[in-house]
Amino acid sequence: MNKIFLSLAVISGLSLSAFADDISDMKEQIDTLTSKIEKLEKKQKRTQKTLSKVKAHDAYDNIKFGIDLRNSVDVLDYKDNDTGVTAYNHSLISSRLYLTMKSSPMSGLTFSGKLAVYDVWGTELIVDDAPLKEWSASSKPADTIMRIKEAYFVYSSSVGEQPFSFSIGRRPSTNGFLANYRENEKTAGSPLAHITNMEVDAAMVKLSWDRFLEGAYTKFIYGRAHSGAMENVYGTGSSYGYSTPYAYSEGDDDTVDFAIMLGDAYNNGQHELMYEWAHILNTKGHNIATDLNAKAAGTADLVALSYKMEGVGDEISDFLDDTILFASVAATYYDAKDGYTLIGSDDGGSESGYSYWVGAVFPDMMTEDGKFGLEFNHGSKYWTPMTWAEDTASGSKIAVRGNAYEAYWNFNLFGVKYLASQVRYTYTQHDYTPNINCAGWVAPEAVDITSQDIRVSVSYRY
Repeated sequence: MNKIFLSLAVISGLSLSAFADDISDMKEQIDTLTSKIEKLEKKQKRTQKTLSKVKAHDAYDNIKFGIDLRNSVDVLDYKDNDTGVTAYNHSLISSRLYLTMKSSPMSGLTFSGKLAVYDVWGTELIVDDAPLKEWSASSKPADTIMRIKEAYFVYSSSVGEQPFSFSIGRRPSTNGFLANYRENEKTAGSPLAHITNMEVDAAMVKLSWDRFLEGAYTKFIYGRAHSGAMENVYGTGSSYGYSTPYAYSEGDDDTVDFAIMLGDAYNNGQHELMYEWAHILNTKGHNIATDLNAKAAGTADLVALSYKMEGVGDEISDFLDDTILFASVAATYYDAKDGYTLIGSDDGGSESGYSYWVGAVFPDMMTEDGKFGLEFNHGSKYWTPMTWAEDTASGSKIAVRGNAYEAYWNFNLFGVKYLASQVRYTYTQHDYTPNINCAGWVAPEAVDITSQDIRVSVSYRY
């Protein structure tokens, strides 16, 4: 029996010894695995740190492109009720392509660009004043040439507690505040469309007053609308007997510069009040002595005050929450130099005009994001804003000297958010000579002209 117990003890001892050895081996293996895991974790952290640096670099090292392709059909009718003369086009088909660009190489610095092609199907160059004016060429249907519509950078920083922004380039100055609704665009351009709706090249400084009044800011802008008659650029000769590239002699075709001050007086997200004043030097008029049109006939001042309420009341109903109401008042003042006239003024005299514009945009109650819009414009005899880029095939309804009525339906075709579509009807009653090209040399006369424009369009935006 003792031998048996002794044998068992020996066996148990050997087993425990073997088990202890196994535990020791397992501990060594675990320690080895732990060391490897720690090394892998350190390597992963280094990799993640490197990737973070790469991602941070890439975020500022690319250009984001976008597309806005719109195809439209317009049905146009015109009638001179005094003479009975009519004109029409019941199938004006056009395509407009925007190629947008945006980049931000560093915090506080951004670039925005937009190239545009806007053509009428089946036509050649249809304007009668070629070459096209650079500040309207991409905003009116013409040909298939791609042009620069916008190209500018913005640098934002602060001096102490004062935030500021600085920018130079082709400004986002079309389809501005309030006009974006009739254009089925969620974001408005920079100026107030009531007096400024044209492409401009300018420098801008923006100062924010948000710490004093919610949403308030002011932009100070200075730019050039016309460079004057620069001849002999390619050295083909001159009256001086030698080439004078990019220079011109004094005369009626002087440089036309402008200064603008605009901004938000208040904006809390629901209520927004904007203002703008524009001063134009050497505006277009008529030279009495030569009986010719001139681009240095005097000055013009344009002012506007525009208000928007986005959401009526405070959660009264979903319909009112999604309803937008707006109203705008504006005035123009043209002051001719001695020896010149502006929009029919006397020699060296002045003329002023005014306009008001009201509208409402509300849910269509049929589609998820669809909206109906109603607008009314009225302008006096001498009302003359700068609205060259007004996107109505029958002319600028904002510049009407008389009354304009408009209704539209904005919706997403097939419910697809990338297919923004519109059906729009514009009726214009001209009581005075239509202000088609802001022509300061044209004296407004009493007329009775009506125009109608039915537009159906579909856009692909991405």
